[in-house]
Amino acid sequence: MKTLAFLGVAHIHTPGFVNRINERPDEFRVKAVWDNQPARAGIAAAHLNDCAVKDVDAIVGDEEIDAVVVCSETALHRELVEAAAAARKDMFVEKPLGIKACNAFAMQKAIDDADVIFQVGHFMRGYPFLRVIKRLIDDGALGTITRIRHSNVHHGAIGGWFDVGNGWYEDGWLWMTDLEKSGVGGFGDLGAHSLDVLMWLMGDVLSVTAQMDSLLGKYPCDEYGEGMLRFANGAIGTLAAGWVDLLRTMPIHVTGTEGVAYVDDDRLYVESENLPGADGREWTDLPEALPHAFELFLDALVGQDVPLISAKEAADRTAVMEAFYLAAESNTWVQPQRS
Repeated sequence: MKTLAFLGVAHIHTPGFVNRINERPDEFRVKAVWDNQPARAGIAAAHLNDCAVKDVDAIVGDEEIDAVVVCSETALHRELVEAAAAARKDMFVEKPLGIKACNAFAMQKAIDDADVIFQVGHFMRGYPFLRVIKRLIDDGALGTITRIRHSNVHHGAIGGWFDVGNGWYEDGWLWMTDLEKSGVGGFGDLGAHSLDVLMWLMGDVLSVTAQMDSLLGKYPCDEYGEGMLRFANGAIGTLAAGWVDLLRTMPIHVTGTEGVAYVDDDRLYVESENLPGADGREWTDLPEALPHAFELFLDALVGQDVPLISAKEAADRTAVMEAFYLAAESNTWVQPQRS
């Protein structure tokens, strides 16, 4: 059995991670929880079989603890990640890895130097239709990709999702709307997943630009936005993300010189003369979905050979997202920092 601890329980996904651990009682136990708000730590601990509330030093210094789950405010990630890496703890870090590129690259170095199991909370790579699109691009079935678009939106700002604690915290998850603590608003929060997908499919980004805005004025941050990316391979990408959309139609659209692939209402459509049966109608030959990114981390801890996202990938995505925000502020194209 592997022993875990939480370093921060502020993120809105924390309850889901707690439930996933509790559903695997024969493989995992949580020994301790830390959070910069002791009351919040106590609430999370109560959901984890009343485990202990301890400080960071006690957790990273406990040789019995094999791995940590970092779900703090993003602004605290670096100090927590570097402490865990110094103690050679395997770690899951909720996305994004950091607020600024310099912090993300420092964390990447600490993680890589420690040679620990690492995972970040990007979960879309496991979607069956994206796995097919990845294969089509890599095999050249769509020819040279000229344009690619990904959208990830919900109506969280309209619905007040951050204002309520889902039975956990009285003040909800409002820190996620505070740029000092989160680094991003609606565009960066949901766009982080789109960016991971786009870079997973297309590779390095040379430059970006973006426009962001706040529709409701409900939170002190951007609520939605659109970005453009120029990839090193020559393709042009667009990314849409935010908290003020009622529907998420056509989440991905890929156009190449020899074919096209897109998703509508969770159905994949492919047209390419390079593929038998790819005549523009629904593509039904889909693989099984991979487990959630957090489940893959748990699987890796117990020795399973599963695909994880590297610290370099996580850091590179932070750098590109920082460039998006700088571009929106300056109304220019910005080159992401490099490690």
